[in-house]
Amino acid sequence: MAGMAARYCIFDMDGVLIDSGAHHRQAWRALLDEIGVEPAHPEYWRLTIGRPAEEAVPLLLGEPVTGSVARRLALRKRELYAGFARRGTPPVAGVPTFVASLTAQGVPRAIGTSASRHDVDSLLRDIGVRRHFEVIVTAEDVMFGKPDPAVYLEAARQLRADPRACLVFEDSLVGVEAARRAGMRAIGVTTAHTQVELLQAGAESAIADFEGLDWIAVAHA
Repeated sequence: MAGMAARYCIFDMDGVLIDSGAHHRQAWRALLDEIGVEPAHPEYWRLTIGRPAEEAVPLLLGEPVTGSVARRLALRKRELYAGFARRGTPPVAGVPTFVASLTAQGVPRAIGTSASRHDVDSLLRDIGVRRHFEVIVTAEDVMFGKPDPAVYLEAARQLRADPRACLVFEDSLVGVEAARRAGMRAIGVTTAHTQVELLQAGAESAIADFEGLDWIAVAHA
C-alpha cells in the first residue's frame, strides 16, 4: 500500500465523524462522580466498550458487586446517558474543519458506513457536514457488512477511484480490516480502540481526532 499517494478520502461515520461514544463516556464519568469513585485509569471507559452496563459496573469499580447493585447502577447510567443524548451527538474534534478543507482542496470524498441512510443524513446534518458528501454508501447498499470490503469497494466505484488511491478513516477493527481487504490504506481513529489495537488490525497510523490534521501530509505519508 505504501508508495501510492492517496487522492480520495473515505470516512466511516460512527466514531470517526460522529463521536457516538461521547455521551456514554460522560454518563459513566457522572455515575462515578455521584458514587464518589475515582477511576484508576484515564481511559477507564474503554472497559465498557461492547459490554452490557451491568457487566461494566464491577470493572469500573474494580471490585465485585451484587447483581442488584450492578442493575441499580446500570439503570442510573442509562438515565444519565439519556439526558446527555438529548443535547445532540457531537462531531469528533476537528471534523467540520477537516472535511471542509477537503472540499476546498477538491479532494473527492465519500462515506462508507454500517449505519442506515436515515441515520447518516440526520447525524451529518446535525454536525454541519452533510453538504460535503455526495457519495454515501450505507448498510442498505451492500449485501455484506464489515469486515467484508463491499462497502468500501462500492464507495470507490461511485467515486470512480482506484481503491489503491483511497485513504480510509476508521475507528473499528473490522472496519480497518474491510479497508485493507479492499486494497485501501487506513488510518485508525482511537475513539473506540487503542492505537496498538488499530495498528495490529492493519492501520498504517492512528489519530485521536482531526484537530490540525493536514490532508497533504497524510495523503503522501
